[in-house]
Amino acid sequence: MPTAPACPQCTLENTYADGANFVCADCGFEWPMAGEGGEDAGVTVRDSNGNALANGDTVVVIKDLKVKGSSIPLKQGTVIRNIRLVEDDAEHIEGNSDKIKGLVLKTIYLRKA
Repeated sequence: MPTAPACPQCTLENTYADGANFVCADCGFEWPMAGEGGEDAGVTVRDSNGNALANGDTVVVIKDLKVKGSSIPLKQGTVIRNIRLVEDDAEHIEGNSDKIKGLVLKTIYLRKA
């Protein structure tokens, strides 16, 4: 059982563990137990070379890809700007190319630009 730290919002020490969160009994603030990493503790999205990806990054397609619902394929070297990470999924990102909007791509076909 982890020892409950002081509340980061009101700094009082009347806190307790509730599931995967700590809860302050005085102000009602809740925060995750895995808070040392800052971001979501389990999912790290990586490109084909092993580089970590984050929201807003730019990636490049490393292989020609057929796009469902479109007659235009994504060619090798196509740049995808301002990507969005899919929540709780380390294998997919969302983004837009210049010609095709609303893409969901597998990270194994991408490299960080």
